[in-house]
Amino acid sequence: MPEQTSPASADRFSAAELRLLWLVAAGFFMQTLDSTIVTTALPAMATSLHESPLRMQSVIIAYTLTMAMLIPASGWLADRFGTRTSFFCAILLFVVGSTLCALSSSLRELALSRVVQGAGGSMLLPVGRLAVLRNVPSERYLPALALVTIPGLVGPLIGPTVGGWLSEYSSWHWIFLINIPVGFVGALFTGKLMPQSRRAPGSFDMTGYVMIALAMMTISVALDGLAELHLQHAVVLVLFVFGLATLSAYWLHASQREQPLFSPQLFRVSSFSIGILGNLFARIGSGSVPFLLPLTLQVALGYTPLQSGLMMIPTAAAAMLTKRPVTPLIMRFGYRRVLMINTLLVGASIAGFAFVVPGQALWLRVVQFAIFGAVNSLQFTAMNTLTLKDLGQRFASSGNSLLSMVQMVSMSFGVAAAAALLTTFTTMLAAVRPLQVLHAFRLTFLCVGVITMAATWVFSQLSGEVRGQGEREREVDMAPS
Repeated sequence: MPEQTSPASADRFSAAELRLLWLVAAGFFMQTLDSTIVTTALPAMATSLHESPLRMQSVIIAYTLTMAMLIPASGWLADRFGTRTSFFCAILLFVVGSTLCALSSSLRELALSRVVQGAGGSMLLPVGRLAVLRNVPSERYLPALALVTIPGLVGPLIGPTVGGWLSEYSSWHWIFLINIPVGFVGALFTGKLMPQSRRAPGSFDMTGYVMIALAMMTISVALDGLAELHLQHAVVLVLFVFGLATLSAYWLHASQREQPLFSPQLFRVSSFSIGILGNLFARIGSGSVPFLLPLTLQVALGYTPLQSGLMMIPTAAAAMLTKRPVTPLIMRFGYRRVLMINTLLVGASIAGFAFVVPGQALWLRVVQFAIFGAVNSLQFTAMNTLTLKDLGQRFASSGNSLLSMVQMVSMSFGVAAAAALLTTFTTMLAAVRPLQVLHAFRLTFLCVGVITMAATWVFSQLSGEVRGQGEREREVDMAPS
């Protein structure tokens, strides 16, 4: 009889494969770390740059929005220039952007530098994942993705604490300076370890790409217009309408093009269309919390940067521990019931931050943060699996790219919307003292929680029998959460 391969053998990688996987994992770690390390340092940055800490959202929006805009082009760039060249350039851009961030002397300079950094970060995961796909045999692909994912989960766990520690005991500039030596080492190993896999690129829908990029940018600017940019209401309205009109124009363009950037046929898959819309609206609330919580703790409750960073650990730890029970829950109760109930829980947990008070017992605050991390993680994983589970091979790559883009766009919109609400309530309450500022934060958390709960209606459109189980459900954690 032929020798049978044990299931465990799929986890055994060659030395060359392991080196590639750890290189991609390091890039994923850099990208996820830098997405979270900044949040606890915003008040310190504001003081250094002579800005209000409540108007620092552009530091986050510039990074996430740039990532969202460039993710759709990453696959085409990797095919055109090769995975090694694209990954090397991504690391180089990330290092250059980090250096510029550290050298920034104004909020505008810092936001522009974050655009450069985001351009590099946008390609680290997609190009790295593509390199793994092309150089690891299919029977070892899933364990390879699991290995690459682990360091990416650690980034959000330690990011806020590291950012708070550096801000408190050194300088916020080191948040970006630490990327430079790591990036140079990564670039060196990329040249030695990453294969230069290249394919003839297909036609790239540049017109559609420009339309989508314009729509994302104008809607984000409109949301941020009342908070940081001080735009008139009429200008905000015009920008918002222009963004929606551009999205509509893209839809017409895509329906008439043979190979559009994102085919309208994707939305003929019910689970995908509901999953994408659910991701867009449910993540607005979740995306605003990492921005709002450190500010609340530091500006309104008097926490130090390190203390506020440490308070984020229960949220990240609970998120990691909640990954495993998601599939059994879905198999037993179905996507519709799980997502409807959990969306309400996520919204309620966000609104619950409105009841944070000075002098609250530490254990109670830790439990509150952990509950949010748990239900939020369950939400992300369930939405990701729902979105991708029914896509065939023809649309898998395009659908995953659109999902990654929507996740980043929603995070950007969430921060912009939260900042706009916070600015409005701060002005209404004429908030100057910490207690008045705390009231503004409370009203903002309540509004964001209600917005999140409203996404329950999207998931109510699912059939109660949708439970699906398949290979794609085990790949979801590679999508940015």
